[in-house]
Amino acid sequence: MLKYPHINPVAISIGPLRVHWYGIMYLVGFVSAWALARSRARRPGSTWTLLDIDDLIFYCAIGVIVGGRLGWCLVYGRDVIAQNFLNVFHIWDGGMSFHGGLTGVIVAAMVFARMKGKRIPDVFDFLAPLPGIGLMAGRLGNFINGELWGRPTDLPWGFGVPDETGRLVARHPSQLYEATLEGLVLFSILWWYTRKPRPRLAPTGLFLLLYGCARFTVEWVRLPDANIGYLVGDWLTMGMLLTTPMIFIGVAVMAYAYWRDQPSGNLAAANA
Repeated sequence: MLKYPHINPVAISIGPLRVHWYGIMYLVGFVSAWALARSRARRPGSTWTLLDIDDLIFYCAIGVIVGGRLGWCLVYGRDVIAQNFLNVFHIWDGGMSFHGGLTGVIVAAMVFARMKGKRIPDVFDFLAPLPGIGLMAGRLGNFINGELWGRPTDLPWGFGVPDETGRLVARHPSQLYEATLEGLVLFSILWWYTRKPRPRLAPTGLFLLLYGCARFTVEWVRLPDANIGYLVGDWLTMGMLLTTPMIFIGVAVMAYAYWRDQPSGNLAAANA
């Protein structure tokens, strides 16, 4: 059993000012996405300008924060909000839903595309490889906050976590599993895949498929939220229920993309 380091969730404290690691992780996600997007925009033949990137990240940042928090409040955090409505604004305490954030980004990307005169599928495809580093950082923030632990385990890398009686129980570090699969692995595959022109919507479909599979896999060892519990038996979680459609939609979108085989609008050469 490994000893949990109990990292202070407050990274910097100056008088009344407190900067939480969880917030820093979101900043890491936005900055990394911005830097990666600008790198892609500089490629020869890119139809994206650096100003487009600045606007895109701004739109998506709002979509992630608003959508992620609202999604968590509606699905996972109703009990927390019922205790005190002001808790809806306490993002630094954790409590951001990926599916809510994804919905927020979809809406933001559609608004951005409308404002910039771009095709919505092209914007989705351009975004597909960008969130991986941020997803990894967010899960590391969950680990620092000591939340989203997994089931008890006998494996040597289980972390000792106190149960309701104060007894240490070795648990799967499901946050670190997710940081690896939903973050690092997802980013690496998509960044490699999108180095070359792909059919329109193929990167979007691959993102949905990979994230869905990664999240569904970790849900087998991750504990459900205490206020929701298992939906069926001791295995079906809300995360599984929300993630399963992503897998099927991802497969369908990729099949459709390769069947239509339309060139991406993100490279000028692809439009010639």
